Amino acid sequence: MPFQTKENVIYSINKTKELQPDRISFYSYAHVPWIKGVGQRGFNEKNLPKNDEKRELYEIGKDLFSELGYEEIGMDHFALKTDSLYKATVDKTLHRNFMGYTSNKTQLMIGLGMSAISDSWYGFAQNVKTVKEYQKIVNSGVIPVFRGHILSGEDKIIRKHILNIMCNFYTSWDKEGTKIKNIEHHLLLLEELKNDGLVIIDENSLSVPEKARPFVRNICMAFDKKLIKKNNDKKLFSMTI
Repeated sequence: MPFQTKENVIYSINKTKELQPDRISFYSYAHVPWIKGVGQRGFNEKNLPKNDEKRELYEIGKDLFSELGYEEIGMDHFALKTDSLYKATVDKTLHRNFMGYTSNKTQLMIGLGMSAISDSWYGFAQNVKTVKEYQKIVNSGVIPVFRGHILSGEDKIIRKHILNIMCNFYTSWDKEGTKIKNIEHHLLLLEELKNDGLVIIDENSLSVPEKARPFVRNICMAFDKKLIKKNNDKKLFSMTI
């Protein structure tokens, strides 16, 4: 968080021991004042932990959670071994949606409230973003959606691979219905991570070693064709660090 120090993080996590929640989400504050102006403009880049410092805070948190009996689940999530999230990880049934990891998989999720996103599995829809507009539309008996996206067949295949990597740290494209068009182009974007030992690529599969789990987002980004197009095929690895 803005103004947060190593001592703050250690203190907060040690207090977790008293509460003993079943699961914890632990990730960095996203500073996007150009999207969320209210509140975020009270901070600036100088108030935020820098890249190396932010990485150190995460590693400290990860070690402390481990000492408290929590297991790392996918990206940014930790759970006790008695929690269903951990059991889903062991059983390879873990799922991820807009809100994070879950042990329950559903193909229909309805987002209620302003800016909420609904997922029908075949498409996404986002509600209007202001309270006044949201209330006006709902009170008139209209669904308050202002934009959406219908998934193409290729979108569904890409989603399958991204979910496999995020939840199981492994995916393969050797079977019908899993093949990616121009897979060589995506793998080329991962060449730097491969050379650093952060991703293992075989003929028809990809796996993420344990040491590379903090970089799962970077790996998934190489499969996101819309993100690649938006950034003119530039390397994207630094965006999440």
